[in-house]
Amino acid sequence: MISEEERQIIKETLDHKANGTTHMLDDVMYNPVAKYNDPNQLRAEMDILFKNFPIIIAHSSDLLEAGSFLTYDDLQAPILVTRNNDGQVKAFLNVCRHRGARVEDKPCGKARTFSCPYHNWTFDLNGNLRGLPQPFGFGDLDKSKLGLIELPVFEEFGMIWVVPSKTEQTIDFDAWTAPMREQLNGLDLGGHVVFKKWSLDRNMSWRLALEGFQESYHFCSAHRDTACSSYLDNQSVHMNFHPHVRHAVPLSSIEELREKPEAEWDYRPHYMTQNYLFPANFVQVMTDHVYVHTIIPTGQGTCKFQCMMLIPEAPKTEKAERYWNKNYDLIRIVFDEDFVIGEGIQKGLNTNANQEFLFGMYECGLHFGQTAIDDALKGDLTVDTV
Repeated sequence: MISEEERQIIKETLDHKANGTTHMLDDVMYNPVAKYNDPNQLRAEMDILFKNFPIIIAHSSDLLEAGSFLTYDDLQAPILVTRNNDGQVKAFLNVCRHRGARVEDKPCGKARTFSCPYHNWTFDLNGNLRGLPQPFGFGDLDKSKLGLIELPVFEEFGMIWVVPSKTEQTIDFDAWTAPMREQLNGLDLGGHVVFKKWSLDRNMSWRLALEGFQESYHFCSAHRDTACSSYLDNQSVHMNFHPHVRHAVPLSSIEELREKPEAEWDYRPHYMTQNYLFPANFVQVMTDHVYVHTIIPTGQGTCKFQCMMLIPEAPKTEKAERYWNKNYDLIRIVFDEDFVIGEGIQKGLNTNANQEFLFGMYECGLHFGQTAIDDALKGDLTVDTV
């Protein structure tokens, strides 16, 4: 069903189309190039954004049943995620409490316990230390104090989110995602299946990769022969839910709604929606499927782009298989068009050709995203806690 928020997006889009206007802010933004190539900036981003905020790392189906586990190593800290015998998802530092070895090295699987390969200390699905060889050598060892270090983890909207560092505070995930909950709940991502999942290492700042999804001004130049023809040219609607952003990109078919009564309006067939979930995720909603991106810095001028393609149900026919593969092939081409440009920008960052980048008044998502990052680095933006 269409929400009131979506109804307002449609009205604004139709007004812009009729008047030849677009969603604009009051002024341009000048963004220093140092924010992209200063190693101190990157270190602060990695220490704050990528340690203190929830980040999507998997789909719920990746932990299908009790005993399922996965390991994840792209957020600086090695992470082990399990589904315990009560069906709950748990996350831990993948670090033995004895001498620091990894307790699980497989990318995924099913297990009852995890045993460190170094000295065979054994932990259960809840991270508890269950046993160790020759315990008499450790005196009055209190096993209850030597369980795996637990991390905040949330299974919501069909996705698994982890905060990659230990915290003594209880995170209020409902409050953190509140502005996006109605839309994300309506997508039923938990009922979708993962059709494709891929990971790319790119020679560009993670910030450049992020920005490729935050404005549509580039569509009809960067994607002239691919995505451009399907969408209105630079007439997106941005909704700032600081620090998250809903970016509604209208298809040209939106004109079909102009003569229809509002009671007959439908939102999703006429939009691609780029949902920015601070700091590093996008839930990109297409008309009949969804892409979930995670963008992670891996060094000065490099990043990892991870994506999963979610479809409503597993293909049951060869025709369906071809259809979804066609969509997959197209999105890979479109993404690569952005990445090639981003890697070109990266090569020019240190030339001093630009001291600042200029964000136009209709590049709203760039303004909103940069402001959120600045606020987090200053300490003015933190995750909600109970």
